[in-house]
Amino acid sequence: MKTVIITGVTGQDGSHMVDFLLKNTDYNIIGTVRRLSVPNHQNIAHIKDPRFKLAHMDIGDPQSVNNTVQEYKPDYFINFAANSFVGTSWEMPVVHMQSNCMGVLYQLEAIRKFAPKCKYYNAGSSEEFGDVAYVPQDENHPLRPRSPYGASKASARQIVKVWRESYGLYAVQGWLFNHEGTRRGQEFVTRKITKGVADIVKSLGSNQIPRPIELGNLSAKRDWSDAEDFVEGVWLMLNQNEPKDYVLSSNETHTVKEFVELAFAAAEIEGFWLGESGTVGEVFVHKQFKYPLVVVNPKFFRPAEVDILLGDSSKARKEIGWSPKTSFYRLVKKMVSNDLENSLDKSK
Repeated sequence: MKTVIITGVTGQDGSHMVDFLLKNTDYNIIGTVRRLSVPNHQNIAHIKDPRFKLAHMDIGDPQSVNNTVQEYKPDYFINFAANSFVGTSWEMPVVHMQSNCMGVLYQLEAIRKFAPKCKYYNAGSSEEFGDVAYVPQDENHPLRPRSPYGASKASARQIVKVWRESYGLYAVQGWLFNHEGTRRGQEFVTRKITKGVADIVKSLGSNQIPRPIELGNLSAKRDWSDAEDFVEGVWLMLNQNEPKDYVLSSNETHTVKEFVELAFAAAEIEGFWLGESGTVGEVFVHKQFKYPLVVVNPKFFRPAEVDILLGDSSKARKEIGWSPKTSFYRLVKKMVSNDLENSLDKSK
């Protein structure tokens, strides 16, 4: 029976990949986690399958990585572990480079030494394109990151390329455009919005003045998809005859403001915008009660903004037969419904 090592299994993508592989393969799955004093295993608490087990490994410790790869000699190694919040990468640039780039180097070296037939995937990002040269972005777009996070992912891409070409490893890194879902961390803008909407619904139901959601650049345009659709694309990348990197995207772009509007609509809350668009004074107001529901806080502006990300995944659709199944509207509705349900459960 084949073995798959997945890092970052307690996060959004890693946990969805475990679910996908348990459903679609008969492989053994090793999920690696750092040893923490207070483990956060919420995203994998539902998994009871005996083919899934946890192993302690720190991607920042090369000896730890070596030991894990040497012990399990995996057929596949899927790296979803990373510092993945763009906003904090300016505050902790060294940490992002260590985990997002050096961690990849440690993994590839361990695979080269102990499991050279292993197929390796590293999670890339559309943030590698950054200050975009053209729209939409495809596999030929130059790497022009605008954040320490984007730079760390672009650096990792070069490491993957060099180890693939130098040692003949099956190693790929996909450009995954923004992908969200019910397991997305609450610090990310999409989950911040949907959880904020659920909190506002709860406040209004208790006849309390709601606390508004504080956001940064409402005009930023992103290409959003469902994370559950993307893990299938990652698996298809890992099972080609030859290793190739692909863009995965919805091929649509929407503003943060659009996400806000759809999220409140999904919760059946009507509102309207006041103030000049794109300014600190812009606010989304409850139609009936005139409560501010969304306000702009300058502390959430980034030192260098990526104004638009729009992917062109036509190559992946043609060559590996992948395409997203969930529309932008259905994604937002699913996330809001999940947070509303969680909010109701906690209030009981």
